[in-house]
Amino acid sequence: MIFARSLKAALLTAGMTLAVLPALTAAARADEPAACSGVHVAELGWTDIAFTTAVADVLTDGLGYKLKSDLLGLDVVYQALKIGKLDVFMGNWRPVQNEQFKQYFNEGSVEVLGPNLLGAKYTVAVPTYVADAGVKSFADLDKFADKFDRKIYGIEPGSNQPLIDAVNKNEFGLGKWKVVESSEQGMLTQVDKDYKKQKWVAFLGWEPHAMNIDYKLTYLSGGDDIFGANFGSSDVYTLSRKGYAAQCPNIAKMFSQLKFNVAFENQGIHLMLKEGKSGKEAATAMMKEHPELLKEWLAGVATLDGKDGLAAVEKKIGG
Repeated sequence: MIFARSLKAALLTAGMTLAVLPALTAAARADEPAACSGVHVAELGWTDIAFTTAVADVLTDGLGYKLKSDLLGLDVVYQALKIGKLDVFMGNWRPVQNEQFKQYFNEGSVEVLGPNLLGAKYTVAVPTYVADAGVKSFADLDKFADKFDRKIYGIEPGSNQPLIDAVNKNEFGLGKWKVVESSEQGMLTQVDKDYKKQKWVAFLGWEPHAMNIDYKLTYLSGGDDIFGANFGSSDVYTLSRKGYAAQCPNIAKMFSQLKFNVAFENQGIHLMLKEGKSGKEAATAMMKEHPELLKEWLAGVATLDGKDGLAAVEKKIGG
Protein backbone atom coordinates (compact mmCIF):
# COMPACT_ATOMS: atom_id res chain seq x y z
CA MET A 1 0.00 0.00 0.00
CA ILE A 2 1.19 3.54 -0.79
CA PHE A 3 0.28 4.73 2.72
CA ALA A 4 2.28 1.96 4.36
CA ARG A 5 5.34 2.67 2.22
CA SER A 6 5.16 6.44 2.86
CA LEU A 7 4.73 5.93 6.59
CA LYS A 8 7.70 3.58 6.70
CA ALA A 9 9.81 6.07 4.78
CA ALA A 10 8.84 8.88 7.14
CA LEU A 11 9.81 6.89 10.19
CA LEU A 12 13.11 5.75 8.73
CA THR A 13 13.92 9.34 7.82
CA ALA A 14 13.47 10.25 11.48
CA GLY A 15 15.91 7.51 12.51
CA MET A 16 13.23 5.14 13.76
CA THR A 17 12.05 1.69 12.79
CA LEU A 18 8.48 1.01 11.87
CA ALA A 19 6.53 -0.82 14.54
CA VAL A 20 3.59 -2.57 12.93
CA LEU A 21 0.36 -2.20 14.85
CA PRO A 22 -1.76 -5.11 13.62
CA ALA A 23 -4.71 -4.04 15.72
CA LEU A 24 -5.25 -1.07 13.41
CA THR A 25 -5.71 -3.26 10.36
CA ALA A 26 -8.25 -5.52 11.98
CA ALA A 27 -11.97 -5.00 11.81
CA ALA A 28 -13.53 -2.94 14.59
CA ARG A 29 -14.28 -4.86 17.73
CA ALA A 30 -16.90 -4.24 20.37
CA ASP A 31 -15.13 -6.07 23.18
CA GLU A 32 -12.75 -3.35 24.34
CA PRO A 33 -12.13 -3.18 28.09
CA ALA A 34 -14.05 -0.63 30.13
CA ALA A 35 -10.94 1.53 30.43
CA CYS A 36 -11.17 2.29 26.70
CA SER A 37 -14.48 4.15 27.13
CA GLY A 38 -12.55 7.23 28.26
CA VAL A 39 -9.97 8.75 25.89
CA HIS A 40 -7.40 11.09 27.45
CA VAL A 41 -5.74 13.51 25.00
CA ALA A 42 -3.69 16.69 25.22
CA GLU A 43 -3.56 20.06 23.48
CA LEU A 44 -0.80 22.67 23.40
CA GLY A 45 -2.81 25.88 23.17
CA TRP A 46 -2.42 25.81 19.37
CA THR A 47 -5.69 26.45 17.57
CA ASP A 48 -4.97 23.87 14.87
CA ILE A 49 -4.68 21.11 17.45
CA ALA A 50 -7.68 22.52 19.34
CA PHE A 51 -9.72 22.20 16.15
CA THR A 52 -8.58 18.68 15.25
CA THR A 53 -9.09 17.58 18.84
CA ALA A 54 -12.59 19.05 18.71
CA VAL A 55 -13.27 16.92 15.63
CA ALA A 56 -12.13 13.88 17.61
CA ASP A 57 -14.34 14.98 20.50
CA VAL A 58 -17.45 15.09 18.30
CA LEU A 59 -16.63 11.71 16.78
CA THR A 60 -15.89 9.95 20.06
CA ASP A 61 -19.04 11.41 21.60
CA GLY A 62 -21.12 10.05 18.74
CA LEU A 63 -19.47 6.65 19.15
CA GLY A 64 -20.28 6.54 22.86
CA TYR A 65 -16.79 7.30 24.18
CA LYS A 66 -15.87 10.16 26.51
CA LEU A 67 -12.94 12.35 25.52
CA LYS A 68 -10.97 14.37 28.07
CA SER A 69 -8.48 16.98 26.87
CA ASP A 70 -5.76 18.64 28.97
CA LEU A 71 -3.74 21.74 28.06
CA LEU A 72 -0.06 20.85 28.51
CA GLY A 73 3.40 21.95 27.43
CA LEU A 74 4.99 19.96 24.63
CA ASP A 75 7.68 18.35 26.79
CA VAL A 76 5.05 17.36 29.36
CA VAL A 77 2.94 15.72 26.64
CA TYR A 78 5.71 13.33 25.65
CA GLN A 79 6.49 12.44 29.23
CA ALA A 80 2.79 11.86 29.98
CA LEU A 81 2.50 9.52 26.99
CA LYS A 82 5.57 7.65 28.17
CA ILE A 83 4.19 6.99 31.65
CA GLY A 84 0.68 6.21 30.39
CA LYS A 85 -1.08 9.31 31.70
CA LEU A 86 -2.23 10.25 28.17
CA ASP A 87 -3.74 8.04 25.49
CA VAL A 88 -3.45 10.10 22.32
CA PHE A 89 -1.69 13.24 21.01
CA MET A 90 -2.61 14.69 17.61
CA GLY A 91 0.16 17.30 17.36
CA ASN A 92 3.39 15.47 16.44
CA TRP A 93 4.79 17.99 13.92
CA ARG A 94 7.58 16.39 11.90
CA PRO A 95 10.49 16.66 11.41
CA VAL A 96 11.01 19.24 14.18
CA GLN A 97 9.52 17.25 17.07
CA ASN A 98 11.03 13.97 15.98
CA GLU A 99 14.48 15.42 16.42
CA GLN A 100 13.63 17.27 19.62
CA PHE A 101 12.00 14.19 21.22
CA LYS A 102 13.81 11.40 19.40
CA GLN A 103 14.55 9.52 22.64
CA TYR A 104 10.85 8.69 23.06
CA PHE A 105 10.65 7.20 19.57
CA ASN A 106 13.96 5.41 19.86
CA GLU A 107 12.97 3.73 23.13
CA GLY A 108 9.46 2.89 21.88
CA SER A 109 7.64 4.71 24.67
CA VAL A 110 5.28 6.34 22.15
CA GLU A 111 3.62 4.68 19.16
CA VAL A 112 2.54 6.09 15.81
CA LEU A 113 -1.13 5.77 14.87
CA GLY A 114 -0.62 7.53 11.54
CA PRO A 115 -0.43 10.91 9.82
CA ASN A 116 -3.35 13.30 10.30
CA LEU A 117 -2.11 16.09 8.02
CA LEU A 118 0.35 16.20 5.13
CA GLY A 119 1.78 19.38 3.62
CA ALA A 120 1.84 21.70 6.61
CA LYS A 121 4.53 24.33 7.11
CA TYR A 122 6.19 25.89 10.16
CA THR A 123 8.86 28.59 10.13
CA VAL A 124 9.43 32.31 10.71
CA ALA A 125 7.03 34.56 8.81
CA VAL A 126 6.68 38.30 8.19
CA PRO A 127 3.86 40.37 6.74
CA THR A 128 4.22 40.59 2.96
CA TYR A 129 4.71 44.37 3.18
CA VAL A 130 7.89 43.60 5.15
CA ALA A 131 8.99 41.04 2.58
CA ASP A 132 8.39 43.58 -0.19
CA ALA A 133 10.72 45.97 1.67
CA GLY A 134 13.58 43.46 1.53
CA VAL A 135 13.08 40.69 4.12
CA LYS A 136 12.58 37.46 2.23
CA SER A 137 15.00 35.14 4.04
CA PHE A 138 16.54 34.50 7.45
CA ALA A 139 19.71 36.15 6.19
CA ASP A 140 17.81 39.41 5.69
CA LEU A 141 16.54 39.74 9.26
CA ASP A 142 19.63 41.23 10.89
CA LYS A 143 20.00 43.78 8.09
CA PHE A 144 16.88 45.42 9.49
CA ALA A 145 17.42 44.57 13.17
CA ASP A 146 16.29 47.96 14.46
CA LYS A 147 12.99 47.82 12.60
CA PHE A 148 12.21 44.50 14.32
CA ASP A 149 13.58 45.70 17.68
CA ARG A 150 15.66 42.49 17.45
CA LYS A 151 12.63 40.39 18.42
CA ILE A 152 11.01 37.31 16.93
CA TYR A 153 7.68 36.44 18.53
CA GLY A 154 7.16 32.81 19.42
CA ILE A 155 4.54 30.73 21.14
CA GLU A 156 4.56 28.75 24.38
CA PRO A 157 7.87 27.62 25.93
CA GLY A 158 9.02 24.27 24.59
CA SER A 159 7.78 24.92 21.06
CA ASN A 160 10.34 27.59 20.12
CA GLN A 161 13.50 25.62 20.91
CA PRO A 162 14.87 25.23 17.37
CA LEU A 163 14.69 29.00 16.91
CA ILE A 164 16.18 29.68 20.35
CA ASP A 165 19.05 27.32 19.52
CA ALA A 166 19.69 29.24 16.30
CA VAL A 167 19.83 32.53 18.22
CA ASN A 168 22.18 31.04 20.81
CA LYS A 169 24.48 29.86 18.00
CA ASN A 170 24.35 33.30 16.36
CA GLU A 171 23.07 31.81 13.12
CA PHE A 172 22.30 34.49 10.50
CA GLY A 173 23.78 37.06 12.91
CA LEU A 174 20.82 36.68 15.27
CA GLY A 175 22.95 36.33 18.41
CA LYS A 176 21.70 39.61 19.89
CA TRP A 177 18.07 38.93 19.05
CA LYS A 178 15.41 37.70 21.47
CA VAL A 179 12.76 35.04 20.97
CA VAL A 180 9.70 36.34 22.84
CA GLU A 181 7.88 33.33 24.28
CA SER A 182 4.23 33.63 25.29
CA SER A 183 1.40 31.65 23.66
CA GLU A 184 -0.25 31.34 20.28
CA GLN A 185 -2.86 33.92 21.25
CA GLY A 186 -0.27 36.24 22.77
CA MET A 187 1.82 36.07 19.60
CA LEU A 188 -1.17 36.64 17.33
CA THR A 189 -2.28 39.62 19.40
CA GLN A 190 1.13 41.21 18.81
CA VAL A 191 1.04 40.37 15.10
CA ASP A 192 -2.47 41.77 14.70
CA LYS A 193 -1.55 45.02 16.45
CA ASP A 194 1.58 45.51 14.35
CA TYR A 195 -0.10 44.44 11.11
CA LYS A 196 -2.88 47.02 11.49
CA LYS A 197 -0.23 49.74 11.94
CA GLN A 198 1.95 48.33 9.13
CA LYS A 199 4.80 47.90 11.61
CA TRP A 200 7.59 45.37 11.14
CA VAL A 201 7.16 42.10 12.97
CA ALA A 202 8.72 38.63 12.66
CA PHE A 203 7.03 35.62 14.23
CA LEU A 204 6.58 31.87 14.12
CA GLY A 205 3.97 31.16 11.51
CA TRP A 206 2.42 27.95 10.31
CA GLU A 207 -0.19 26.48 8.07
CA PRO A 208 -2.89 25.34 8.58
CA HIS A 209 -4.08 28.33 10.57
CA ALA A 210 -6.52 31.21 10.15
CA MET A 211 -3.55 33.62 10.05
CA ASN A 212 -3.09 32.53 6.42
CA ILE A 213 -6.60 33.78 5.64
CA ASP A 214 -6.50 36.92 7.79
CA TYR A 215 -3.11 38.34 6.75
CA LYS A 216 -0.91 38.50 3.68
CA LEU A 217 2.17 36.62 4.92
CA THR A 218 5.54 35.62 3.55
CA TYR A 219 7.39 32.65 5.01
CA LEU A 220 11.15 33.24 5.11
CA SER A 221 13.48 31.09 3.03
CA GLY A 222 16.86 29.85 4.18
CA GLY A 223 15.77 28.24 7.43
CA ASP A 224 16.22 24.65 6.31
CA ASP A 225 18.73 23.83 9.04
CA ILE A 226 16.37 25.19 11.72
CA PHE A 227 12.90 24.09 10.65
CA GLY A 228 13.52 21.79 7.70
CA ALA A 229 13.39 22.17 3.93
CA ASN A 230 10.72 23.90 1.88
CA PHE A 231 9.74 26.54 4.46
CA GLY A 232 9.60 24.08 7.32
CA SER A 233 7.47 21.67 5.33
CA SER A 234 5.89 19.42 7.92
CA ASP A 235 3.59 16.48 8.33
CA VAL A 236 1.53 16.11 11.47
CA TYR A 237 1.14 12.68 13.05
CA THR A 238 -1.07 11.19 15.75
CA LEU A 239 0.75 9.41 18.57
CA SER A 240 -0.43 7.17 21.36
CA ARG A 241 0.98 5.72 24.52
CA LYS A 242 2.67 2.35 24.14
CA GLY A 243 0.17 -0.48 23.76
CA TYR A 244 -2.90 1.70 23.24
CA ALA A 245 -3.83 0.28 19.84
CA ALA A 246 -3.59 -3.28 21.14
CA GLN A 247 -5.70 -2.48 24.20
CA CYS A 248 -8.31 -0.28 22.48
CA PRO A 249 -8.30 -1.27 18.78
CA ASN A 250 -11.65 0.20 17.81
CA ILE A 251 -11.10 3.77 18.95
CA ALA A 252 -7.42 3.60 17.95
CA LYS A 253 -8.58 2.65 14.45
CA MET A 254 -10.65 5.82 14.32
CA PHE A 255 -7.67 7.95 15.33
CA SER A 256 -5.47 6.20 12.78
CA GLN A 257 -7.97 7.09 10.02
CA LEU A 258 -8.53 10.68 11.17
CA LYS A 259 -6.82 12.60 8.35
CA PHE A 260 -7.33 16.23 7.37
CA ASN A 261 -6.15 18.63 4.67
CA VAL A 262 -4.81 22.17 4.92
CA ALA A 263 -7.88 23.87 3.43
CA PHE A 264 -10.23 21.98 5.79
CA GLU A 265 -8.24 23.01 8.84
CA ASN A 266 -7.74 26.62 7.71
CA GLN A 267 -11.50 27.03 7.39
CA GLY A 268 -12.30 25.25 10.64
CA ILE A 269 -9.79 27.37 12.56
CA HIS A 270 -11.22 30.48 10.95
CA LEU A 271 -14.68 29.54 12.22
CA MET A 272 -13.25 29.40 15.73
CA LEU A 273 -11.07 32.50 15.72
CA LYS A 274 -13.05 34.87 13.53
CA GLU A 275 -16.65 33.69 13.79
CA GLY A 276 -16.63 32.87 17.48
CA LYS A 277 -17.66 29.22 17.18
CA SER A 278 -16.57 26.75 19.81
CA GLY A 279 -14.29 23.94 18.73
CA LYS A 280 -17.12 21.42 18.66
CA GLU A 281 -19.40 23.83 16.75
CA ALA A 282 -16.70 24.44 14.15
CA ALA A 283 -15.94 20.73 13.90
CA THR A 284 -19.61 19.83 13.46
CA ALA A 285 -20.10 22.51 10.80
CA MET A 286 -17.09 21.30 8.82
CA MET A 287 -18.16 17.66 9.08
CA LYS A 288 -21.59 18.53 7.70
CA GLU A 289 -19.89 20.25 4.76
CA HIS A 290 -17.61 17.26 4.13
CA PRO A 291 -19.56 14.02 4.69
CA GLU A 292 -17.07 12.22 2.46
CA LEU A 293 -14.40 12.70 5.15
CA LEU A 294 -16.71 11.37 7.84
CA LYS A 295 -17.10 8.14 5.86
CA GLU A 296 -13.32 7.74 5.57
CA TRP A 297 -12.71 8.44 9.26
CA LEU A 298 -15.29 5.92 10.44
CA ALA A 299 -14.81 3.11 7.93
CA GLY A 300 -14.86 -0.13 9.92
CA VAL A 301 -15.27 1.70 13.24
CA ALA A 302 -18.03 0.66 15.65
CA THR A 303 -19.70 2.43 18.52
CA LEU A 304 -18.59 1.47 21.99
CA ASP A 305 -21.47 -1.00 22.18
CA GLY A 306 -20.71 -2.53 18.76
CA LYS A 307 -23.17 -0.75 16.47
CA ASP A 308 -22.50 1.02 13.17
CA GLY A 309 -20.22 3.96 13.97
CA LEU A 310 -20.95 6.11 10.93
CA ALA A 311 -24.70 5.92 11.39
CA ALA A 312 -24.39 6.83 15.05
CA VAL A 313 -22.22 9.89 14.40
CA GLU A 314 -24.38 11.09 11.51
CA LYS A 315 -27.41 10.89 13.78
CA LYS A 316 -25.57 12.74 16.56
CA ILE A 317 -24.51 15.68 14.38
CA GLY A 318 -27.70 15.74 12.33
CA GLY A 319 -25.94 14.71 9.13
